[in-house]
Amino acid sequence: MQERRNFLWKLARIALGAVGGAVVNDVGGMVSGGSPGSGAGMPVRLFLCGDVMLGRGIDQILAHPSDPVLHEDYMHDARGYVVLAERVSGPIPRQVVATYVWGEALSQWQARKPDVRIINLETSITQHDKPWPKGINYRMHRGNVDVLTAAQIDCCVLANNHVLDWGREGLSETLATLCAARIEVAGAGARLASARAPAVLPLPDRHRVLVFAAATGDAGVPESWAASGEQSGVHRLPDLSADAVAGIAAEVRRHKRAGDIVVFSIHWGGNWGYGIAPGQRAFAHALIDEAGVDLVHGHSSHHPKAIEVHHGHLILYGCGDFLNDYEGIEGHEPYRGALGLMYFPRIDAADGRLRELALVPTRMQRFRICRASADDRQWLLARLRRECRRMGCDVEEAPDGAFALTW
Repeated sequence: MQERRNFLWKLARIALGAVGGAVVNDVGGMVSGGSPGSGAGMPVRLFLCGDVMLGRGIDQILAHPSDPVLHEDYMHDARGYVVLAERVSGPIPRQVVATYVWGEALSQWQARKPDVRIINLETSITQHDKPWPKGINYRMHRGNVDVLTAAQIDCCVLANNHVLDWGREGLSETLATLCAARIEVAGAGARLASARAPAVLPLPDRHRVLVFAAATGDAGVPESWAASGEQSGVHRLPDLSADAVAGIAAEVRRHKRAGDIVVFSIHWGGNWGYGIAPGQRAFAHALIDEAGVDLVHGHSSHHPKAIEVHHGHLILYGCGDFLNDYEGIEGHEPYRGALGLMYFPRIDAADGRLRELALVPTRMQRFRICRASADDRQWLLARLRRECRRMGCDVEEAPDGAFALTW
């Protein structure tokens, strides 16, 4: 029943304005370096982004703030993060409407009309009050889940280093809250089988987007968080070996059918630095070449990293932060961590290949997504060009201030 209702909702949304299969993109007429080829299938537009953190300071300005007590050395009251942000950006309203934090993203979604919206949710949704002893613990009150539904988020990836910040009780409440809100999840579950299973997002004409997700230890995910046959947790990969690829390939074969687009979302690596580890690149290539993955959605980095197109398939090595309460926290200024990107890839449903990628630059300010300034756009464009050219791609600026990937 839920799958049918989701299907009807998406069909109506597409009927109200989805674009057709033209090669020319909708960020100013640029044509990508890719080719749709003969017999191209239905183009599917996705929305992807990096980390979305709705806890701590952000939770405190929402309609149902959690108990503000924190268990950090740096800050003991979540409202302190609101004060830090206000010192640099001015007053931030309280008891905001559910759409407030999304800001500019709302108009971009309305204009670009993605068929599916996927985020990495780096926040436990719980009122459980016993934190995991790790020093920094993110949570959002379950009464604020309408922030996600108001944005029409289809899938929350939960394989990351914050979803168990309030223990397995907090994870259980997170899963139940998202289920009640009819938001699909990937990468965490009550047992390993559900953590490894994909989120299934139906599309018209029997097409689907399957979202598999996993996390690695170098992104701060402890081994004790791994789901097993007996306990809940995240789908944690012990390594990026051939055995790991084979296990993922088996899961993809178990679920994928003709016309499906497979996204593998992975939380990996550190927060800062542009370098791509050789093992990460080899693993991403193997996911495409051997496991049947169509798009690799990488995150954990606090700033956007390189983009690659491998055998026609998109690899996002690090999407950067999209929304958080870090405003006013000093450190790592050369990376301009407040800048982010909205990723709008258009994928051919016939073969899963990338047809175009629009990138919309954003800036976090006053705990909401804002349009990046001209200076911010130029700075981000220069960094993207430098990193993407190392991967055989380039980035061009469109007349509306968005970017387009060429390859």
